[in-house]
Amino acid sequence: MSTAMQRAYSLSFRRSQSPCRELVTKFGGQPTWVQEPQWPISRSLGEQMTFICQIVLYPEIFGQTVGRMAYVFMTDLEEKVVPAWDPDSGENAVIIQPGRPPNVQTMAAPIGPTLYEFLEIPGQDQMQPRPCEYLVDTARRTDPAFEDEAHRQGMDDVSFEKYSKAVEGNKVGGTPAFLQEDAMPPGGKLLLQLDSAQVPFYVNFGDCGLGFAFISPDGSQGRFLFQSY
Repeated sequence: MSTAMQRAYSLSFRRSQSPCRELVTKFGGQPTWVQEPQWPISRSLGEQMTFICQIVLYPEIFGQTVGRMAYVFMTDLEEKVVPAWDPDSGENAVIIQPGRPPNVQTMAAPIGPTLYEFLEIPGQDQMQPRPCEYLVDTARRTDPAFEDEAHRQGMDDVSFEKYSKAVEGNKVGGTPAFLQEDAMPPGGKLLLQLDSAQVPFYVNFGDCGLGFAFISPDGSQGRFLFQSY
């Protein structure tokens, strides 16, 4: 267990006024690839996964890494039953460029399914999905050192509330706020924490779930999972 405080960036979202083609952190739209496209394919459905975001591997948070950008994907769960919460299911992916080959099948498609939001449309009884793209503003933060599940369970109510508050939110880097059992990969570092209840777009992480992306120590490979209540 690390005893060091963890650097991170809190994220706030702002709608992109035009398609962003820059190598910046963003959610939705279409990925801006560093190298040749590597769009991951759902293992069970044989379809392109949905693009969630691309994350700059900020040196001030992750140090000097092999990769420059991380791209996070997940199979869309709407009307489909696939184990997208499982990092080994073949239903989600973190693509690092440059980096090691991912553990899922990919195709050289530059564009594909992306994040969407639900909007009210005149004449429609139900809200309709619309593709969207959001840029982010970042704010420096320092998270407390990670406390494993056993330590968290042994905290008194005040200490647990203080710790939980300190690690919550949408962020790049920092300390994960696991809702269930610890799922930190060996030697891994938190790349992204995404709270599905605190974003302006739709992402299905179950019941008020959190998504977690991690990168390897050298920043060449990634993993993704989500947990919900």
